[in-house]
Amino acid sequence: MKHLSLILYFSVLLLPTYGIPKKDIVDTAIEAGSFNTLVSAVQAAGLVETLKGDGPFTVFAPTDKAFEKFWPETLKNLLKPKNKDKLQMLLTYHVIPGNVNAKKAKKLDTVEPLSGGSFELSVINNDLFINYAKVVKANIKTSNGIIHAIDSVLIPNVVIQTSSNQPNNTDQIIVNAIHRGVPMFNSGHHSTTAALYMKAGDEILDQCPSSACSSSMSKIKTAMQQATATDCSTSQAWIMRNAFDEVLASSK
Repeated sequence: MKHLSLILYFSVLLLPTYGIPKKDIVDTAIEAGSFNTLVSAVQAAGLVETLKGDGPFTVFAPTDKAFEKFWPETLKNLLKPKNKDKLQMLLTYHVIPGNVNAKKAKKLDTVEPLSGGSFELSVINNDLFINYAKVVKANIKTSNGIIHAIDSVLIPNVVIQTSSNQPNNTDQIIVNAIHRGVPMFNSGHHSTTAALYMKAGDEILDQCPSSACSSSMSKIKTAMQQATATDCSTSQAWIMRNAFDEVLASSK
């Protein structure tokens, strides 16, 4: 009888642990294949060991498609070693402590991420939103937490400046406009976004009456003329956005 008990005991120990994730957050994200940009950013920010730690952590992970909608020049600059602290701030804004599944998240109003500050959680038509980002795949379990895939990159309340150490007023106006306009546009409010961008364009032209910022003024002035010439709000928003990106790229 004693031998039988020992056999049963060791048999239980050898049973496969079905349903228990063996991969941590980083390895799970790599294996998924849809978080390549996020993984690269985590590596550049030196956060791999953190997200491989005991945790548990809940990560609202922007997909590769989400990063495609993110400001291309800003992301490019964030990945530079000199901007490592800003990249860490951006990424840790997507991480909260503990295991928070979708069911629990839907009962929360605000959450404090590892970066500090806070973001809002809301439910629209039973879909979970983190600020303006929609959860497109929830409850991806890992050995040290949970991943929720989202369709937009979350921006901390403190606007991230990466164009230069001392950004000029034009850059400030543009970054603030994009910061507000991206969630509006992605939510389908194209006319509101176009109006916001054109207002920012007016502000830039008002502060650049001379040759002090002639290059930026020329790009914005041309974009304003092109946007005014069309009645399509979507086109207006993209015309202004492309001009904004060019100005930011030229000032880095």
